[in-house]
Amino acid sequence: MTKEQAYRLLLAAVKGEVEYRARKFEFNDAVKFYAETIAEWLTGDSPKFGLLLCGNVGNGKSTFVKAFQQLLNQLNIRSETYRDYWKIRIVDARSATYLCKSDYREWEQLCRLPMLAIDDLGTEPLEIQDYGNVMSPMVDLLTRRYDKQLFTIITTNLMPKEIRPKYGARIGDRLNEMMVKIQFENDSYRTPENLG
Repeated sequence: MTKEQAYRLLLAAVKGEVEYRARKFEFNDAVKFYAETIAEWLTGDSPKFGLLLCGNVGNGKSTFVKAFQQLLNQLNIRSETYRDYWKIRIVDARSATYLCKSDYREWEQLCRLPMLAIDDLGTEPLEIQDYGNVMSPMVDLLTRRYDKQLFTIITTNLMPKEIRPKYGARIGDRLNEMMVKIQFENDSYRTPENLG
């Protein structure tokens, strides 16, 4: 697939995702830039096997990931390596963290999935305790995915400079190596209400 084809398909998928949630799709320079950058990463020969979408709340990061998931499902691209169709699982960072304690086998599967999207990195606790054992599930998950060089997309409200202080130099350094970073700088698309 060419970059232009990927761009057009991704843009159509984003539009579909927005309209599915009964919202009006707004095409603007920001959306065009995000879609072009993601399409270039998907179709190019970048050595980076991950994508970091960061920025304030409500500006389309999760929408792009959900749109990509729907697009991948529709394309039915067969993976010769895994003898199945390419699929991406989206998991909330908090849920992934607590899964380590409640269902360790399922958490380990997240570490091994060929494609994974982690939504809202930074909302989860850094450490959890299980019978006195202190665990760092997200750090361990990211480390394992880095070691196996597995396709990983992350959305976060953290800015890139906030990741290293929160997760440590080791994870910050690994994310720098594995991730193409796209900073979503547009305002929230959500309608402001008088909620404070």
